[in-house]
Amino acid sequence: MESDAHPEDDRHWSLESLNKVYQQGYMAGLTGQPSSRHGHSAEVLAAAWEAGWDDGHEQQLRQQKSA
Repeated sequence: MESDAHPEDDRHWSLESLNKVYQQGYMAGLTGQPSSRHGHSAEVLAAAWEAGWDDGHEQQLRQQKSA
């Protein structure tokens, strides 16, 4: 077992970490931050962040339309 494995390695993620990253992406999308700011190297975490960003951005657009 590698003791110096990067915490964002694709082999080391949990449902909790995916949810946390999704929520971070959601808030970024909701507040209008660019989608390129996720900063995750692991594909699974990057995908979770991007999914959250997409949902948050969509919510932001809906709120702007109804305002």
